[in-house]
Amino acid sequence: TFSVPKIGTIAGCFIIDGKIERNAGIRVLRDSVVIFTGVIDSLRRFKDDVKEVATGYECGIGVENYNDIKIGDTLEAFLMDEVEATL
Repeated sequence: TFSVPKIGTIAGCFIIDGKIERNAGIRVLRDSVVIFTGVIDSLRRFKDDVKEVATGYECGIGVENYNDIKIGDTLEAFLMDEVEATL
């Protein structure tokens, strides 16, 4: 993790499974307990802003309104699909 002025804390991450998309939902887990649920604010690969990062790549993730990311935390990204109820 590292701090960037005006942006906040950025987590250096390695994508283990799936892909991470900008503006996806994200859960921060510490010791397998969810401590924060929010939205990805920034997603970068090297110095480039990107829309998504695939499995096996490294990236920097900024979480909106949350700066207490620690080394060893797990970030779990998810997308919410709204499905209209049918009778």
